[in-house]
Amino acid sequence: MPERATTTATATMTDTAKRRIFAMLDRDGDGAISRTEYLARVDRAAAAMGRPADDPVVDAARTAHEAVFTDMDADHDGRVTFEEYRTWAGHDAFERSCRPALGSLFDVADHDGDGRLTREEFTRLRMASSNAEADAGQAFDDLDTDGDGLVDRDDYLAGIHDYVTTGASPMAAAYRTLPSP
Repeated sequence: MPERATTTATATMTDTAKRRIFAMLDRDGDGAISRTEYLARVDRAAAAMGRPADDPVVDAARTAHEAVFTDMDADHDGRVTFEEYRTWAGHDAFERSCRPALGSLFDVADHDGDGRLTREEFTRLRMASSNAEADAGQAFDDLDTDGDGLVDRDDYLAGIHDYVTTGASPMAAAYRTLPSP
């Protein structure tokens, strides 16, 4: 499908960001995100972080991701095409359903519940989300602005929000390498 024509650099960056995130979520590369593909990201994060499937934090993440998938699937056919995703993604969708879902994945990775991730926790979470290890490491470095070796939950969510809505963010590094199906 051709790139949508845009009139501003920000719009182009936003479409590029959307394409990169869509490719990350479309694990089998068939051009649509299935419910199974989308919800499996919670299981991958839990496994990467050593959390059991019945952990209450994992259950909360599944519930939050169900809400996102339902919100994205405009025609309710159990598949989200890029056009559905493109129309859906943005500030309002992020605040309505992505912030809670992405926050819940952060919580899965945050074993001590202090609202901060170490480099190891961050990298494991991002790799479970189909990011390359080097890309995750660069995103961590970019988000760790005070150099304390930790990434704060609010900074993490703000970075993803900015990437999705403007294409510019410290989290952009996490999406440099597109996943292969």
